[in-house]
Order: sequence, then structure tokens, then C-alpha cells
Amino acid sequence: MLIQNVARSLNTHSAFGPVTNPYGQGPPRSAGGSSGGSAAAVAANLCFAALGTDTGGSIRLPAAYCGVVGFKPSYGMISRWGVVSYADSLDCVGVLASNVEDAELVYDVLSQYDPRDPTSVPDDLRQAAKQKATARIKQLSESGDLNGEYFPQELERSSLVPFRKLLESLRSRGARLVSVSLPNTSYALSAYYVLASAEASSNLARYDGVRFGLRMDVPPETDLSDAANAYTATRTAGFGKEVKKRILLGTYALSADAFENYFLQAHRVRALVRTDFDRVFGKSVLDQGSNDENDDEGRVDVLIHPSAIRTAPLLESKDEDGIDAYVQDVLTVPASLAGLPALSVPCGHGPDGWPVGASVVGQWGSDELVCKVGRLVQGCVERG
Repeated sequence: MLIQNVARSLNTHSAFGPVTNPYGQGPPRSAGGSSGGSAAAVAANLCFAALGTDTGGSIRLPAAYCGVVGFKPSYGMISRWGVVSYADSLDCVGVLASNVEDAELVYDVLSQYDPRDPTSVPDDLRQAAKQKATARIKQLSESGDLNGEYFPQELERSSLVPFRKLLESLRSRGARLVSVSLPNTSYALSAYYVLASAEASSNLARYDGVRFGLRMDVPPETDLSDAANAYTATRTAGFGKEVKKRILLGTYALSADAFENYFLQAHRVRALVRTDFDRVFGKSVLDQGSNDENDDEGRVDVLIHPSAIRTAPLLESKDEDGIDAYVQDVLTVPASLAGLPALSVPCGHGPDGWPVGASVVGQWGSDELVCKVGRLVQGCVERG
């Protein structure tokens, strides 16, 4: 399994080289990132299922590129004990598999309270979320919903053909599709990179060559009375270019000069994104007094949108180090900021013959509902 440096979208900066997408022939394409190694292993039939971490789309994007299923559960549902922290408030452990049923099977085993993880959801809250989601599952045959705003200008229109075909198939099978608005979605990507980088700069500070990880030998003439010299040598050698870039960005965002304008503003945007989802879904069980079934009247059950703005890019793409590499996450980041369950399911192929994925997103705690709709999507695609 290849190790990708800190949640990179295209997986071109792995520790042992880029991950090649095993799906098709021709010039090598990206498997996505940062869990591209897991997605590639599943796509190549090397394993039944694989685990990955998803901070802003690192499971769903590789799943879409490689033509497999990728499931990011609600924040806190799977323990992060033993996972190297990148962005604590965003990191989730998830599953990649060849179909929704296999992904569910692995998720059911892993979805347990773990007292070693302070973010792990306790059993009583899990049960409350399950009961609320079960009530919506009973009505699902009449209602499935479409988010009509996840179509940014970066989205390749040709990739929408299989997605629109899926929507028509769902409609013909009794799903009710409506368009909803999440106006703060357009700010989510910028807020995500500020918050994730800020948390990463703090979490990765522990890798100083003294307590954790690599320790470089410094030249004999180095003045070791200045500990910073030893730290610098280790961190310069141990962190790749992309990691350093994000640490610098995060450190700046947390500085006195930028804290108010960047870090706090990003938190405000995150709250607005969360509010948008609550308005569309109804309140989750995390909110006090939200167990009233009337809260869900007129709300949607799930959102369905394209998983990626394009099919898998070429590994040698000139855009891999530019701003386009960050834009790959534009469709997956909003659910991550809100801590919501999201499932990417293959829904067809683009004009280049490479896979296109559709994402199903639900309210926090509605993981079973999201998987149920995922099975419905999978069935529609299989039946054409």
C-alpha cells in the first residue's frame, strides 16, 4: 500500500511514487487521494475491502476515479484510535469496497464506541440516531432528493451524462427529486483548506525528531545548543513539499495577524455550511430537542450529487501542482465540514470510458439511510 502525504487529492506525491489507477488502459491515470492506494487495491481485486481516511474527500474521490464504492461515515462513528492526526475535527476512517453491501458489512463491524478516541460517539447517541434514521427509511420508497447546486463551473459537463441518466432511473422507480439550495457551499473549499492546514500545522508539530518519527543526523559542526537546528534538519528531510506548504499555510492562519481574518472566518463559514444542511435535512440528534418527528416535515432524506468534477486525470497532468489539484475536492468538502455521512457509488462512465461516481449525503447519524439509498443507486445502474 502506498503512503500518501497528508490527504492529497491526486495522490501524485506518495512516499514511494504515485498510485496508478488500475481501471483502464492507455496513459497512466491518477487513483485519487489520499486513499488512492486503498481504492486501487479494491479496483484491482486484490482485497475484499480496504480502509482509508477521509478529511475532505480522500475516500470518495479515489472511489469515483477507480470505479469502486467509498463510504465516509458520520464523524465519530468509527474510532480514529491509532490514526495519525491530520485535522482532528475533520478526519474520519472509512471503507472502500467493490459494492455497497461489502462496504456496509465492514462498516457494521467497525462502527462501535471506543473510549480511547475522545471523538467516538457514545452508544446512547448512536441508538438515538439509528432510531431517527429508521423512521425515514420506512418512507424512502416515496422520497429521494436531489441537490441542484453542486454543479460548479469546474465540473466537466460531459461527466453529467451518466449522472442525469441515474436521476431519471431513480425517478422512474418512484423517487421524488427536488432541487434544494445550499448557498454557502461556494465558500466551503476555501474554509476547508484554512481549517485543515491550521489543524495540521498543530498536529504535525510533534514530529520534531525527539519524540516521534524520523530523526536526522546533523553535521558535526552544527551548534546543537540551538535545538531549532536539529528540528529543522529533521522536518526538512521528513516532510515532503506538499506537507511543508500546508504547514506554512496553517501556521500563518493561526498567527496574530491572520487569526481573525482567516481562521475565525473559516470557522464562521463552517457553521453556515452546517446550518444550510440542517435547513435541508432537518435537525440531527446532536441538537437539543430535535427528536420531534415534526422537525423533519418537508425536509429531504438525502442529497445526490456528482462525486468529482471530472474523471480520473492523467498522472502527468500539468495541473497536478496547481490550483486545479485543490479544486478536485470542491464537491466532497461540504459534507466533511458538516461531519455528514457520504457514499460514492459508481454511476456510469464519461465519454473517455473512465468511471463517474454519484455521492449520496445524509444528515449526521443517518448512515444506514445513506447506505440504503446507495444500494438503490447501485441497483439502478446495474439494471440500466
